[in-house]
Order: sequence, then structure tokens, then C-alpha cells
Amino acid sequence: MKIKKYILGLFALSMALVSCNDLLDKEPLDKQTNNPAYWSTESNVQGQINKFYESFVGYGTGTDGLFYFKSLSDDQVHGQSFQTWKFVNVPSAIGDWSNGYTEVRRANTIIEGVAQSSLTDAKKAHYTGIARLMRAYNYYKLVRAFGDVTYTEKVLDLTDDAELYGARTDRDQVMDKVLEDLNFAVANINESSSKIEFSRQMAQALKADICLWEGTFRKYRTQAENGKAADVEGAKKFLNACVEACSYVMGKGYSLNPSYKENYISESLAKNNEMIMYKAYVKDYYMHSMADWTCSSTEIYGMTKDAFDSYLFKDGKPLALTSEDKTIVATPDANGDMNIEGMLAVRDKRLSETTDPVIYYTHREWKRAGAMQMHSSTGYGVAKYDNTSFDVNYRTVAYKSYNDAPVFWLAVVYLNYAEAKAELGTITQTDLDNSINKLMARAELPNLNVAVGFSDPANDMGVSDLIWEIRRCRRCELMFDNDFRYWDLIRWHQLDKLDTAKNPDIQLGADIKNEPDAAILAEHTNAATGTYYDASQGSQVRKFEAKHYLYPIPAGQLLLNPNLGQNPGW
Repeated sequence: MKIKKYILGLFALSMALVSCNDLLDKEPLDKQTNNPAYWSTESNVQGQINKFYESFVGYGTGTDGLFYFKSLSDDQVHGQSFQTWKFVNVPSAIGDWSNGYTEVRRANTIIEGVAQSSLTDAKKAHYTGIARLMRAYNYYKLVRAFGDVTYTEKVLDLTDDAELYGARTDRDQVMDKVLEDLNFAVANINESSSKIEFSRQMAQALKADICLWEGTFRKYRTQAENGKAADVEGAKKFLNACVEACSYVMGKGYSLNPSYKENYISESLAKNNEMIMYKAYVKDYYMHSMADWTCSSTEIYGMTKDAFDSYLFKDGKPLALTSEDKTIVATPDANGDMNIEGMLAVRDKRLSETTDPVIYYTHREWKRAGAMQMHSSTGYGVAKYDNTSFDVNYRTVAYKSYNDAPVFWLAVVYLNYAEAKAELGTITQTDLDNSINKLMARAELPNLNVAVGFSDPANDMGVSDLIWEIRRCRRCELMFDNDFRYWDLIRWHQLDKLDTAKNPDIQLGADIKNEPDAAILAEHTNAATGTYYDASQGSQVRKFEAKHYLYPIPAGQLLLNPNLGQNPGW
């Protein structure tokens, strides 16, 4: 649990001064900033480093987790509580801002403390590397959300007026500093066989994530909607850095787990050779609520029609071009359930491992392996995170799940590598075979070729056939994971795909034409959508505006420092 008492309160300062800028927020570790003896004791340094692990939430205890609750996307929709943009108005405070600067200050404090310690040079380099990695990570998240941000590499105090009350730093300059920190981190953090601790391999995986995001963001941004024109050279710099980081990890002996689903439902990921870093949970001691949310009587956040339709067929072709059976209408089976096993059997194997073999909805509920009766917002369920071999009481009771959560894993590295190489225009068939085609094989799909061989009519992003297929594989591989999809749409400059008027399929679900009860069919469909399950019933709208590429600067921060300026459109 984060400590929420701030040192400034000890000085009886006014509330305005205490909160004038989140860069001033001080936690008890600051008491030791100028104490070389404290920082010379390795257990003290490690104790401060350990606080960074809180940044990797894993499955969490509910909506705070990094998986499943991703209805601000085109993959998932929650009918009972439709999610529009994260911010509609400018709030007085935003956790993404304050929490980011809390962690930046923690990193700067550790860097300054370790520098004055009597630790060996090797240990100083390792711990400084971790702190700089986490400073980079938090500035990346701040830039990703807010664009230009206040940047500092030191622990600020009340006399640092230029930083505290100055204008924000240009986001490109901040990200260049982020890359400097990442490069220092991957050169100095120790390699480790531990998959639950900071390691050089984990740092390289994080570097790859950040550099792919920044490289593609710079490549696709436009003056009209992002305030800056594309930066071709900057994009190349970050994309090449992504390739380097991925290549390092790919040369370290990791390999894909034969089972896609086991990455999400295993009691222990310790021996899973796909894992670079995971979050460990312990039965009856440290648990989460993922299974409870996905096999619950509370409405399941269902997969959208748009997402379901994105999965390839066994012949490696998309919906519009496949020679496989395109049947999309569920069929009542002997149990009276709306069965879709037939349509799953001819698709990408990841689809059957992600959703359920039947569709279910209000008045047509279904039980998964002894769980309670469930209904989904779209008819399509979410089976990906539920280990049905666990006792039902550990699957249907809050805070009782104990399957480990992946944090950094090889599949993502493969996806990053293939995409970065494709965006650079340097990808070869060998590159594909050494990365994304391993994922295709696990999904029981044919290899992807540099010359794709077909053009999907659904390609509405203005990219090449190859990049479209790499993006498809990423979407299907990481379905509902870690908020990847939302931030992918940001960096690809495709956020308008979340506009419900332009893309109605993101609010639709399964075709329930064969629902035998006419009243139930009428309840869940309407004239505009035919026989597709309508999660919104036409009453909920998400309209895209260019301002949504950035969060607003919190009003409380603007009141205390008008020089920050507000983001466009807010």
C-alpha cells in the first residue's frame, strides 16, 4: 500500500503550497536523501527499489488490473456500464499525473542516494539502472497520456521555481531523455534467471515496448491532430532501438509455451520458458479476482463482433476471403445452449482459447465448469483467464484467484520485433519465421509471408497488407491484455476506430438469429442491427474528437501553475 503522508505537512505549509505540484510530493524515503550511511546499506536500497514492483499490477483485485477490463477499445464492450472516453471534462486531479510524478521522484531520490553511497561501483550501476529504468517508464506513461510534461532529473525542493512553475518540456525532448535512461538501464542492470525481479532481460523487453510505441507514434502522427508533423528520422531511431532490444531478448534462450492459454491460467509461471517477468500469486495468501470477474453472475464484458471477426480462419484468410465455412449464427444444442463450437473449430486457435464454446446472455445464461449462471454483454464470453481445474470456490469468490499473471513475455517481444522491422521496411522472411510465425504456428495457422498474397477488404488503416496482418496478429494474441489495444490505436493514429457511429460493430456481438424465444431476441436486437446482439441498444454513443489523443492537464495543477498550459481541445 502506498504511503500517503507527505513530508511537507510537517512544515505546516498551506494546503495550496503542499499540492502546488506533484513534483514536490515527498514520501518518507526523502528523509534519507542526504544520508550516505542509509544508502550504503544495500538492504535499504533494495527496500526502496522493491516499491517499484507496485507499478506492475498484474491481475489486480478488480478494475485496477491490467487485464480484461478493457471496454475503452474495439475489442470489448460493457453493456450495463458503457465506457466513453476516460475524460469528458477536465477534472481537478488525475491519478495518472500524480502517480507518475510520485514514481519519478522516487527514482530521482534513489539515483541521488546511491550516487553518494559507499556501495561498489557494480552495485551502484545496477541500482541506478533500475531507478533510471523506472524513471523512463513513468515519463513514457506521462508523455503517452499528456504529451508535453514537466521534466526533471533531480529531487526538487521549494526553491526550484524554474521547474516547479515553468512551462512543460516538449514531449519529443522528454522521450529522447527516456531513451537515454533506457540505454543506461539495459547496459547496467544485472542479468538474472529470476522471473519475478528486475533483470536486464526485463529491461530490454520494457525498452522494446516503449521504443515501438514512440517510433510508430512519431511515424504516424499528423500536425492536425497531434500538433506535430511526422518525424521520420526520430521514428527510425526508436524503431531501431526496439529491434535491438528484441534481438537481445530473442537471443537469451526463451521459447514459446506450447499452450497459449497456460500463460494466463497457470498456478505457477516459474518454469514457463516464455516468461521474462511475471507477477506471482500465492493460494490463501496473496490472490486476485480475475476468475471471479469472468465467471460471475455480474455481466461479463464481452468480446465485440469487430474483434471476433478479426480472427483468421484455418486457411490463413480473413472473413471476406476464406474458403472455410463462414457460418456465424449460433445453433441451439441438445442442452438448449447456443453453441458456436463449429465456427470456432475453423478459426485461429486463440479464439477458442479466449472465448467460450457457447454464447450466453440475459435469459439465456450458461455455466462454465461448475461456475454460476453467466450472461455476457455481447453473447461472447471471456474464458481466457479462468482455470477450470481450480476449486469453484476459488473461481467465483472475490480475491480468491491465484493463477500467476504475465508481465513481460516472449510473444510480445516477437510481435514488437516483427512490427518494428516492417515499419522500418527491412523485414525479411527469416525475420517473420523467427518471430511472428512462431505465434501463427501455435495458433494453428499458416505462415505469414512478406508477400502476403491477399488484401483484406477490412483493412481500413491505410497500411500495407503485411503491416495490417502483423497488427491483426498482435490484436488476437493480446486480446484483453494489458490495455495494449487502446494505446496501439493511439500510436497508430487510429483512435477514430473507437467512434461508435463510424464503427458500429464495436458495440455489437454474436448473431443470435436462432434464439428460439422471440421476446428474448427482440430484447437484445433492434431494427438497425438486425439479429446481432446489441450491447448498447442504440442508446450509448462514443464520438471521437482529436482532443482524445491526449488527456487534459488537471485543473488543480493549472490553477497552481498556469504556465503548464492546457492540451488542445480541452
